[in-house]
Amino acid sequence: MSVTLDLPLALHILDAVLAENKYIAADKATEADAAVAKALGSAPAAEFANVNKWYSEVKPSDAAPAAEADEDDIDLFGSDDEEVDEEAERIKAQRLAEYNAKKAAKPKPIAKTTVTLDVKPWDDETPMDKLTESVKAIAMDGLLWGGHQLVPIGYGIKKLQINCVVEDDKVMMDDLCDEITALEDYVQSVDIAAMQKI
Repeated sequence: MSVTLDLPLALHILDAVLAENKYIAADKATEADAAVAKALGSAPAAEFANVNKWYSEVKPSDAAPAAEADEDDIDLFGSDDEEVDEEAERIKAQRLAEYNAKKAAKPKPIAKTTVTLDVKPWDDETPMDKLTESVKAIAMDGLLWGGHQLVPIGYGIKKLQINCVVEDDKVMMDDLCDEITALEDYVQSVDIAAMQKI
């Protein structure tokens, strides 16, 4: 097997390696340096300053044949295995990105709260059916009215106790209470009797 190089690419890679290290594989020249130098054949263009400096120190000579390695044993700038590893890493990164995108796109559960409101009328002559109807007619995005009952509070007066479910991000309880209080023909006051996150 002979070593073939995509020379410009190989020189850029080698120049980057030699910018960080004096030799290719160790603190001193090894058979790897000798084999790569032999594969280059001559000093490269001046733009590859790190390679030129390294080449001048390790260039092959007839006086040092022992330093030369069999070209068949040299894996110049990565083997097919490394290419496979790079491809595997690329696929892994792509799959991870796809998973994260799916996870981000998955709708998050909507935070909701069950609320019980006490709506007090002005007096015992307030028509509670009209009061109830008017309260349930209030419509807001994220508001769902539930069951209700009339609860005696004294002197013949009954309050409306009504349940609703609200989406926390859409319905502000202050706004809802203001809407109910705005029914001033029927409503004296509104209190939140209970709240429970769903």
